[in-house]
Amino acid sequence: MRPFLLYCIILFFSIPCGATTYFVSTSGSNANDGLSISTAFETLQHAADIVLARDSVLVEDGVYTGFALWSGGTALEPIVFKALGSNVLINAPGPTTDGINVENADYVIIDGFVVNDQPRNGIRLALANHCVVRNCRCDNNFERGIFTAFTDAIIIEYNICSNSTDEHGIYVSNSSDRPIIRYNECFGNNNIGIHLNGDLSAGGDGIISDAQVYGNYIHDNNLAAGINMDGVANPIIYNNLIVNNHFAQGIALFQQDGAIVTSGAKIYNNTIVVPSDGRWGILMTPGANENTEIHNNIIINLHAWRGSISCESTVNLSSDYNILSNKMSNQGDGVSITLPQWQALGMDNNSLLADVLEDIFMDHLNQDFHLKSDAQAVDAGNGTLVSAIVSEDLDKNIRPGGSDIDIGAYEFQSLVTSTSYELNTNDIQLFPNPVAGVLNIEGDFEDYNIEILNTNGQIVQTLTGSLSPLNINVSTLGAGLYFLRIRKIGNNELSVFSIVKK
Repeated sequence: MRPFLLYCIILFFSIPCGATTYFVSTSGSNANDGLSISTAFETLQHAADIVLARDSVLVEDGVYTGFALWSGGTALEPIVFKALGSNVLINAPGPTTDGINVENADYVIIDGFVVNDQPRNGIRLALANHCVVRNCRCDNNFERGIFTAFTDAIIIEYNICSNSTDEHGIYVSNSSDRPIIRYNECFGNNNIGIHLNGDLSAGGDGIISDAQVYGNYIHDNNLAAGINMDGVANPIIYNNLIVNNHFAQGIALFQQDGAIVTSGAKIYNNTIVVPSDGRWGILMTPGANENTEIHNNIIINLHAWRGSISCESTVNLSSDYNILSNKMSNQGDGVSITLPQWQALGMDNNSLLADVLEDIFMDHLNQDFHLKSDAQAVDAGNGTLVSAIVSEDLDKNIRPGGSDIDIGAYEFQSLVTSTSYELNTNDIQLFPNPVAGVLNIEGDFEDYNIEILNTNGQIVQTLTGSLSPLNINVSTLGAGLYFLRIRKIGNNELSVFSIVKK
């Protein structure tokens, strides 16, 4: 069960002057001009060879060979490759051994592709800054689902990366600063779910700075960790559901190839359940404790003697308001102590010893880790400690929902009876209004939050509580690509629309 659903529809509103939209179809021909569905190109690579800043490539459902892109866009004029349906499958590599390869190309958006069975990576980006990979599915690729190297300010969101036969689901490497990795699902990978590595030996400063990893569902991976961080400075890790990862830590902070020990981490409101064949909930090697904060997490370990948190030094470590197993360590992986002994070191004085899983979660045997109404986690956190970062839960419900924030990735919702609510997009029509600069939506949005985001994921306009018809004034927005996000208040329901503003 995935903790969220995503539905996408495309709208191009007032195409910017000088931009070209190309189409690719399995029934097309590279001898065509590519400017309509009826005159579409046949191959993705042909479109990639001619696309320029501002241009978009829209791809019909079908089976394709992959492509490599060596030209980029700008902040206001990104290059966009977007699937028109949900079954645009790339099952053979392009010029490299990857399904999609973006290299030496900034400001590129890859949206909605299925990339399977590649000899190296499903999707690879290298020396590519300010790029976005969203809504893609990458399965059974040999090394990784999504891999990046030297990619500052990359956004990786709403992807499913599964069953990599050698390595990881998502791997961000090589001094890639300010990555945002959010709302992805990573499962069945041979090694790590989400891996970040500064890679000093590859050049650069060997440090990944200011990473944000949140809202991800990481489960049933093998080896190392659900989230693995080597050489990462000041990461923010919150609202992740990390469960059933075998022979692995939930979260690991350490130094191996990176230039520094990962430290300064803010680890808030994650739900981590380690199976009996796993390792530690959170493992920190010496130095990772420095200025690291661990608050409002559920960290339960079913291993015989390994436990919730292992850290050889508690100096400058802040850990509290967590739900924990009665197994901790201040001596590394090999030894465990009880929670009271850990508390005697000044740690987790307001934390709780975990009840049995059946008393905390709705149905953990079927991967439903929402909280029961009487779970010990409800209202038991400390919102003040995390309020600068955590304002929603994994389902995007507002925190706190009660007298204080709940512990773990989910906030208990007394009125929500379903965890997967599908938006009927047939009831919503999106079209340009004849009045310049106004976007009109038909539909009842009284119980919705409506936001416009730029390509960096920043909210630039917010509307709430609107009845049909809804008129959105976009005249104040600068030229470029935006995303209209419609979210049901108090539920998982989510739709995203693309807008190209002149």
